[in-house]
Amino acid sequence: MIGSRPVRLAVVLLASALVLPAVPAVASREVKLEILSGRPDKVTGGDALVHVDTPDAHVRVTLNGTDVSSVFTADADGLTGLVGDLRSGSNVLRAEADGRRTTLEVRNYPRQGPVFSGPHEQPFVCETAQFAIPVIGRTLGEPLDADCTVAPRVDYFYRTTAGTYVKWPAGATSYPTDLAKTDAGDPFIVRMETGSANRAVVQTTMLHDPLREAAPTPTRRSSSWNGRAIFTLGGGCAGGWYRSGSTTGGVTDPFLLGRGYALMSSSLNVFGQNCNDLTAAESAMMTKELFVEHYGRPVYTVGFGCSGGSYQAHQITDNYPGIFDGIVVGCSFPEVGFGTISFISDSWLLDSYFNKSSLAWTQEQKRQVAGFATYATLPSMAVSANRIDPRRNCDIVPAAQRYDPDSNPRGVRCDVFDHTVNVYGADPATGFVRRPLDNVGVQYGLGVLKSGVITPDQFLDLNQRIGGFDADANLVPARTVADQAAVGTAYRTGRLTNGGGGLKDVPIIDYRAYFDTQSDGDIHVRYHTFSMRARLEKANGTAANQVSLLEDARYGLFSTDSPLLQHAVDSMDRWLTVLEADGTSRPRIDKIVAAKPDELVEGCRGPSGFIAQPLNRDPASRCEQLFPSASFPREVAGAGVAADIIKCKLHAPARSDYPGLTDAQWTRLRTIFPRGVCDWSKPGVGQQPLAGTWLTFD
Repeated sequence: MIGSRPVRLAVVLLASALVLPAVPAVASREVKLEILSGRPDKVTGGDALVHVDTPDAHVRVTLNGTDVSSVFTADADGLTGLVGDLRSGSNVLRAEADGRRTTLEVRNYPRQGPVFSGPHEQPFVCETAQFAIPVIGRTLGEPLDADCTVAPRVDYFYRTTAGTYVKWPAGATSYPTDLAKTDAGDPFIVRMETGSANRAVVQTTMLHDPLREAAPTPTRRSSSWNGRAIFTLGGGCAGGWYRSGSTTGGVTDPFLLGRGYALMSSSLNVFGQNCNDLTAAESAMMTKELFVEHYGRPVYTVGFGCSGGSYQAHQITDNYPGIFDGIVVGCSFPEVGFGTISFISDSWLLDSYFNKSSLAWTQEQKRQVAGFATYATLPSMAVSANRIDPRRNCDIVPAAQRYDPDSNPRGVRCDVFDHTVNVYGADPATGFVRRPLDNVGVQYGLGVLKSGVITPDQFLDLNQRIGGFDADANLVPARTVADQAAVGTAYRTGRLTNGGGGLKDVPIIDYRAYFDTQSDGDIHVRYHTFSMRARLEKANGTAANQVSLLEDARYGLFSTDSPLLQHAVDSMDRWLTVLEADGTSRPRIDKIVAAKPDELVEGCRGPSGFIAQPLNRDPASRCEQLFPSASFPREVAGAGVAADIIKCKLHAPARSDYPGLTDAQWTRLRTIFPRGVCDWSKPGVGQQPLAGTWLTFD
């Protein structure tokens, strides 16, 4: 939980300057000040929920010298109050009781941001007029200002006995006859708040009965809320830039609400609207801050999402620890910039080569070079790679402002790299963002050459002609060369998820519905779960805090209709409840392992029920036989499943590694790779640990 853990700040040198304000320590042990709604160095919107821990009921609290004691209400262990009128920048809170005094510096930022993600992207299209309010049957309408602000509103709806949602009747004084009950027997009535933060639409929901209780506050909670919160994270990526978004990650899930959870999300926490993990982290922080200011701090908050939601859950937790206390991810990837981009860009190159090759390739040979469980995945991934093209997925930007290499070379570029220019910086030679994309030395199809699936001539022709991309994602004959500064920045700042930041300190449940063999080819293939596990093990020596669950696709990618995903949610609740109660001084990982519920066991659901066994790609295991994990182009080329090498180190090829090559073929191979081939046994070029967490980009 934000505010309950020590503030950890780090200073590093990046392509962009980092600004990390100091946070003074609390001066007194007898009277303590704490910001409940967030970190004291990153408060937004001019207000903060403050707690004074003191045994004395007579406490005077001041903000910048002005008495604000009247906003505080006594609670079980002190006083809590929403302190407003914080000025921009530094503020000083002071609490005094019988001569004892403590102070806390609070740094305030605008509600519209930015806080740590760096300068806001421009242009920025407000989509509030397209934002349909769930259940209510209307849109939010035009924004109040250029920051896409909307008027705050509260709506109520209820669940019917027929399993639908209906708007709560205006002025109702009695319960509707078709009102359903929750699992706990409470009336299934939902309070939904809509507001603004970080130029996004923010929504929160929780069970609340307006007929028997006053509106909830931080010190007067809804009796139907279980005290826990789930932050829903939406998927996608292509087209996720220069827009406020017209939906959130979802705040109406009947299973989660029926269990008593509060839900929260933001339109910038949908990667199809904002494919930038920094802005997503900032929006998650600010959304949670608003929730706490209105309802109080949850016992814990779980990040919950699939695909693009898993990008967010992994990167936000690792790079900005404390926003989420645990994560439940589905159809997961480690991150968008590498685990996905290298995967789909390699597919684009392979598909393009196969379509124009003069050699005879069988479909099975193509499939095995790519490593996928089904050939259809290859052309499908090639289409997905358009997210690296600055000219595609750009309809949200007015045509006159879009980049065109001929008519508008300084125009807006719409791709996943340019969307992260605050981190990578621009190449002064081109003005374009520095790109950490590379395939120099990659020997595509090496593994299947060695197994005899393809011939030496096929292998050599493939690697001679596969080529790469230029800065506009045009296919070119030369291999793609990464910007060296961008490579180092990606590792230091967590753009490639390290696993050794906040992820090592939280429970992780990775749920996967098996889509590897979908007939139309699907991006959500199973090996990505193993990539994240391998990174956790490399960074921390263990992945004991990650549990994987696997089943078929009958419920879709990530639906709480699945009993197995329901089990994951219930297990995470028990896991975090026990973990939060552990006050021992033993290492965090030991606490996590000890707190894991006995009934949460790794395995898969087969035709005859659940099979408890490690999910580790063991070909002899029943789960692997039922749900083969397959591979990916760079693993076939010799890389590890961690998929964490952006640019490989090179070494001279050894002829003994290529049995059956003639002298002429051996000479040709050395001509194709004049600087050498990838040495996957060594760390990548510039590969390094995280520089720290809670980094700020300016």
